[in-house]
Amino acid sequence: MENIYLALVIVLFILAISDLVVGVSNDAVNFLNSAIGAKAAPLWIIMAIAGLGVLIGTTFSSGMMEIARSGIFHPDKFYFSEIMLIFLAVMITDVILLDTFNTYGLPTSTTVSIVFELLGASVAIAMMKLYDSDSGMSVGDYINTSKALAIISGILLSVVIAFSFGALIQFFTRWLFSFRFEKRMSYFGALYGGFAITAIIYFMLIKGVKGASFITEDAGIWIKTNTVQIISISFIGFTVLLQLLNWIFKLNILKVIVLAGTFALAMAFAGNDLVNFIGVPLAGFESFKTLINNPGVDPDFLLMSSLKGKVQTPTLFLLLAGLVMVITLFTSRKAKSVVKTTIDLSRQDEGDERFSSSQLSRTIVRMTLKLSESISSIIPDRILANIDKQFTMVSHEKHQKDYPAFDMLRASVNLVVASILIALGTSLKLPLSTTYVTFMVAMGTSLSDRAWDRESAVYRVTGVFSVIGGWFFTALSAFTVAFLIAIFFYFGNMYAIGAMVLVSIYLVYRTHKIHTSREASKTESSKELDKINNENILEQCSLSVNTILHQTQLEYKKTITALTDFDVKALKKISQTTENIEKDAKNKKNSVTLIIAKLKEDALESGHYYVQVLDYLREILHSLNFVVKPVYTHINNNHKELSNAQLSELKVLSQYLGNLYTHITTEIKDGNFSNQENIATEQQKLLGLIDLFRKNEVKRIKKEAGSTRNSLLFMTILQETKNLCLFSFNLYKSQRDFVHYYTEKNRKF
Repeated sequence: MENIYLALVIVLFILAISDLVVGVSNDAVNFLNSAIGAKAAPLWIIMAIAGLGVLIGTTFSSGMMEIARSGIFHPDKFYFSEIMLIFLAVMITDVILLDTFNTYGLPTSTTVSIVFELLGASVAIAMMKLYDSDSGMSVGDYINTSKALAIISGILLSVVIAFSFGALIQFFTRWLFSFRFEKRMSYFGALYGGFAITAIIYFMLIKGVKGASFITEDAGIWIKTNTVQIISISFIGFTVLLQLLNWIFKLNILKVIVLAGTFALAMAFAGNDLVNFIGVPLAGFESFKTLINNPGVDPDFLLMSSLKGKVQTPTLFLLLAGLVMVITLFTSRKAKSVVKTTIDLSRQDEGDERFSSSQLSRTIVRMTLKLSESISSIIPDRILANIDKQFTMVSHEKHQKDYPAFDMLRASVNLVVASILIALGTSLKLPLSTTYVTFMVAMGTSLSDRAWDRESAVYRVTGVFSVIGGWFFTALSAFTVAFLIAIFFYFGNMYAIGAMVLVSIYLVYRTHKIHTSREASKTESSKELDKINNENILEQCSLSVNTILHQTQLEYKKTITALTDFDVKALKKISQTTENIEKDAKNKKNSVTLIIAKLKEDALESGHYYVQVLDYLREILHSLNFVVKPVYTHINNNHKELSNAQLSELKVLSQYLGNLYTHITTEIKDGNFSNQENIATEQQKLLGLIDLFRKNEVKRIKKEAGSTRNSLLFMTILQETKNLCLFSFNLYKSQRDFVHYYTEKNRKF
């Protein structure tokens, strides 16, 4: 029996390694976004500093481990076998949940996940115990209700506090230094840096030291007794040191603060969040040690009272976990996706906004504008003018690719405020969500910095609500999934555990493939855009046109074939492919400002033709989508098949459209537009066929020879095919004009 439970403990530790990997991928955003967004240093330096902070921070997390043992439920009310089911359910749920969020680039909370997973699994097992006994107890007797509510309240309150403090401190910091802060930094930078670094040291060392595994009791008492002296010496020492380095070596003080803050926040993350990844497996290991120390005791009747006591986690375990976290930090692609989401929502300029607007975001922005106008009417004009002057951005190349998302002044506020709040929560033994705190601080500072202007506000607000909505979904799904898996384990025992381990492995593998495929597509699209310049814009444009026209021709033909065969699987695949092609074209159109900004002044006409070609490509893909989607919906809903006459006419259309596209792509590829009249004739034939087939359908409707749905679908395909024909010929002529212009331009030079 002990061997079986030893195997389960090993499974817990294997899941812990997996959880560390997916957890760090999610939480890397917490300490990387500010330094990366401000481009404070080369990426490898930022990662090295963060990695060192994570490694050291793990040794500060020992005191947090009791949250997993007794923070959510009363372990003395559960038997060993029940505790193991709870812990296994929690770890499997955590791996699946976090990996899914990481795949789609959404920052979620590992703290909220673990809290609600422990809550869900323990409630499930408690309910099963009550169902099988007449003890007269209730679920509340098994759950540490007061502690659980304190943790949940702390997490929710941290959202409001983080946003408010971030916005308030950033406002006054920007008002003091402005966007042109270089000169003022030479006078006050050392003072600002001394205060920032001292604040970090205070909360990291003084407040966080109580949970450190390597600090002796005597050392802790000495630090506590000499707090004032340590802080005073730190403030004076760092202020003088930074000022001297600035005078002698022209040191960038903000860069030092950002990198120090990155280190501190990485430490705070490891100290606060390591419990989320290894707390449960370590609790399982402690439970197994209790079983070993009670030989002959039935696991089904061994109460886990031992988990209520304080246990100092071995430093070796903490360092090994930290090593896994550091390796993941350097190798995880999913971490980069999550970081990108937060940076995009807080960048100073509007850009390729990831989120669309919503009615809620539009209402909030409209109300905020009115409130701002009301407040402005009360404040004296002189003060308003002073504030506006301080908040006026330094002009730069707006579409420059390597320009920072925000400056280092805001990055420093992000890091200092977030690290202080998280370290304070750690010292109070409250597992605050580092994701919630850092994300909301970043959103608060970006709001104060006027990063959410009228061009981007609705999209940013929607993005924030989408992320916050994801947090609530995390809590609900974590509780529900852990609850169901725990019940599954309770009835299925070892068979159920084995099955769920295999399922979790498959799901992680599946999401990894999805993420890899999506990132490869984004990378390829980005490389394609980077290639475009003055010399090759025509060549790249022609290549894009031919590629998309070939894909359109192929997908249209496959759609008609699948409609004829009533093949729903093929249509589903075609629908996904078409959607991806349209997204790629949309990305090209959204990046058009970047392309035009790269062109020289004498290439403005090229930019005009390039935009025109992209517009026609978008219209072509819209029309293709309006063919594929209705056909897929029709077949997927199991409506009647089209008549033989209708299918026969659609096959003819597909053949004629294919011939037209082949001739157009051949002409564009060769750069020879001498057959325009022949192509125009082909177009007219195709348009004539469409008119003929429409009349035929009207006759069939008159005779009531078919169903209404079939007729509507047939008419839709005819209309969109006509649009494909018209837009393709317009695209052909636009590309012809582009080639002629380019040829004439080169001839002049």
